[in-house]
Amino acid sequence: MSISRAPPVIITSDADVWEIDTNAYADCGRFVDWDQFPTQTGPLKTLHAEIPQSQKDLKKMARDGTWSENRALRAQAYYQIIKNITCRIFAPTADVYHDVSERLFGQVGLDDHPLPEFLDGGLMPMYCLNVRGETAVKKILICIGNQYPDITYCPTLPAVVALLMHFSEDEAECFERACRLISCTEPHKSYIEQSFLSYEASSMTFGDLAKKYCQAGHKFITTHCENTSEVFSDWLMWIFGDLPFEFVIRIFDVFLLEGNKVLYRVALALLKQYKLHAEYEGQDIKCDIQEFVKNISNHICVEKLLEKAFSIRLFSHKEIWLLNMANRKALSQSGITVMQQRQPTHMSVDISNFASEIVTAHEMRVVWSWIPERYALYPPVLLFSTLEHGYSLQRFYTHCEGTEPTILLIKTTTSKVCGAYLSTDWNERKKYCGQVCSFFGTGECFVFSIRPDMERYEWVVVKKPEMVKIAPPSPRSRPRSYSHGAHLSPTPRRRSLTVSSAPSSPSDSTNFLTVPVEGNPNRLSPFLAVRHFQLPSKTASMFMCGNNQGVIIGGGGGQALNIDADLNNGRTEHCETFDNPPLCEENFHIQQLEVWGCKNS
Repeated sequence: MSISRAPPVIITSDADVWEIDTNAYADCGRFVDWDQFPTQTGPLKTLHAEIPQSQKDLKKMARDGTWSENRALRAQAYYQIIKNITCRIFAPTADVYHDVSERLFGQVGLDDHPLPEFLDGGLMPMYCLNVRGETAVKKILICIGNQYPDITYCPTLPAVVALLMHFSEDEAECFERACRLISCTEPHKSYIEQSFLSYEASSMTFGDLAKKYCQAGHKFITTHCENTSEVFSDWLMWIFGDLPFEFVIRIFDVFLLEGNKVLYRVALALLKQYKLHAEYEGQDIKCDIQEFVKNISNHICVEKLLEKAFSIRLFSHKEIWLLNMANRKALSQSGITVMQQRQPTHMSVDISNFASEIVTAHEMRVVWSWIPERYALYPPVLLFSTLEHGYSLQRFYTHCEGTEPTILLIKTTTSKVCGAYLSTDWNERKKYCGQVCSFFGTGECFVFSIRPDMERYEWVVVKKPEMVKIAPPSPRSRPRSYSHGAHLSPTPRRRSLTVSSAPSSPSDSTNFLTVPVEGNPNRLSPFLAVRHFQLPSKTASMFMCGNNQGVIIGGGGGQALNIDADLNNGRTEHCETFDNPPLCEENFHIQQLEVWGCKNS
């Protein structure tokens, strides 16, 4: 589907580029009030420019800012990029806009038509458009509302339309381009969230990514704000509402090529900069971040911000999509499908009704704030307790199987308290038969201590990304797995498990990755990206394992937790997987052990 009134494009027979006369877009700024810009860009340069056909070359140009100094070149790039987006067959065209606008505005004025409800009275950033441009944006939004009755919540759309308006020849062309972004059907790629559920899921996804890629910023927010979801729900508006035009337009260049993945990158980079430069005085942290983003040019230039954003080794489009789908499912199951405020996740732990022999309700709230939000939406439910079910490993498995994730809590006879968050169903252990016990689980697992000190120790690859390098695909070997770690061999004379040495070469290891199928989001592992990494040690992804002799959490040089079959004795050491110190005294006796799950998870 082509966009109407496109400029002529000359394609030479053997050329790798399209040669374009950018004078064809000399009028693309007619909707802009140039006097509002802080610096005058001057008259449009006349040049014979080249726009490559290759998406890879276009992406490089966008990231490098090749067309940032020439409006006509950027307009032509937008035309080419948006024209090639795969979208619904019946996406509204410029001709549809002429028909709809004539029907809606032919007899009555613009003021007689309210803006679509999906905007929810949100920001209408106009980015220095003149009165004509502002009017055009409002008309386009009303027409989009008319053509897309299924859109129920979309606060970022006004900014997207306003930015497209800068580089469109008329309203109809801008309308068609916006519709192509809305109607995108490319796998695992999206541009505009169109419902409250999807918008909130993206906020949860950003919170998950911030917890992994910007730990200092995430911890700062959780420390100073009780309801972190309120802060993270604004992440898209940091970009499409608070950033100055000269920043957002450079981001928009790459966004058109790469979809919302680039928005996650930029928002993470903004959060990192906020943590570095903010001087928080204990007021409203949500407003404080907004004010910081509005004045971002006082701290960093746009080129440096983008450089920092693209230096983040983020998940692939598919992995982000899977994580987003899991968050959307969790929100839907918890009843959050329409506009409503989410309670702080730690509030899922009801102080008045919570009862544990190991931790207080306030301590459990802290643990609950550590786990992924898609699970923290639900209240904790007790699955197994040695007080109720006895000191039996078989009963432990029986009561825990069929549930994921789970939280293991241990209280020693010296009143120390420690534990682990375990991402995967204990049923997984049954897939690997024989005398050798194999590791499984995902990089979301972590271990922690509660008493005497409260501390969490996450997967070392998350905390120390410098320890890994990009692993080139090899036709001779399959990728590394969480499911088959370096093997554990039970020692007959001990009731606990011990770790055998890791194999010295990939050919000696059965360490293969099992990627969950796309159609089964329940098997989601948000750390699938580990397949891209060359880990320096076979023990860097040893998360959890168990057999009839006991269970082990973490491995490599020691075990974070090693519990025997009688659930009486345990050992804790530093391990390579979590880079943790001993969680309590190294050899301990268990007074109480509990396993908690997430209700309805």
